[in-house]
Amino acid sequence: MGLTIGVDIGGTKIAAGVVDEEGSILETVTVPTPPTPEGVVDAIADAVKEVCSDDRRIDAVGVGAAGYVDDKRATVLFAPNIDWRHEALKDKIEQRVGLSVVVENDANAAAWGEYRFGAGQGHDDVVCITLGTGLGGGIIIGGRLHRGRFGVAGEFGHIRVVPDGLLCGCGSQGCWEQYASGRALVRYARQRAAATPENATHLLSLGDGTPEGIQGLHVSQGAKDGDPVSVDSFRELARWAGAGLADLASLFDPSAFIIGGGVSDAGDVVLEPIRKSFRRWLVGGLYRPHAQVLVAKLGGKAGLVGAADLARQG
Repeated sequence: MGLTIGVDIGGTKIAAGVVDEEGSILETVTVPTPPTPEGVVDAIADAVKEVCSDDRRIDAVGVGAAGYVDDKRATVLFAPNIDWRHEALKDKIEQRVGLSVVVENDANAAAWGEYRFGAGQGHDDVVCITLGTGLGGGIIIGGRLHRGRFGVAGEFGHIRVVPDGLLCGCGSQGCWEQYASGRALVRYARQRAAATPENATHLLSLGDGTPEGIQGLHVSQGAKDGDPVSVDSFRELARWAGAGLADLASLFDPSAFIIGGGVSDAGDVVLEPIRKSFRRWLVGGLYRPHAQVLVAKLGGKAGLVGAADLARQG
């Protein structure tokens, strides 16, 4: 199979791109994400049609969607940010574009993209963690994407790490993503800036001057500039992230963890503390091999590239 199209559905935009067998993106288009579920389906179809060219043969389409996707890779069982409940996404898009469609969880698609063409090359057993607004993940075992019996494996963000902890958007309490995610990072920074504003002068100046005005990009910039509150906030996130990786190592024993998502853009500011926390909490760490903790290479393109390649795999 040759060229395929990958689609990445984001909260504000939908990206579609033509991808070749080497993982190279030949052409892309982005369209705004509509506010209605049916509007999203139409926008996906429009984006796919726009990147289709008369002089290219497109064999299939892969769609990465945030949510629980069934074992047939056809139906979105539940999506937290789009009002999809048992949404027959595969059938609806196929009817509109006339091509075979594969639907996959977006974090799974990103994990596959990194495994095939990014930081995971050379590893057959990889666990990918996406530290974005929330926390997602994907599992590669023996060179195969592990989806679980019902298609919804890898939802690491909703492992409960603190009994009766912070309320999560999923309705549970104490989920891992409440302590290790972009949202958590901003919360840490705002709390610290409110408690000791004299230590957050630079961070506050990057926003509107108030703790409530601090955003993720401000914390990242502040950390790069050496702002103590920003650096300390990243360390707190890293402490939770690394401890979670240690638990996942006990479950999956991968040769590598790959850290992606917007938080990973901070580089060693967050990666080194994650590695330190991972080593601290790894059971039997003095006597066993340690998985590598790597930063993702494909960035925001991983989901699109991975979805396209999964469609190629069939």
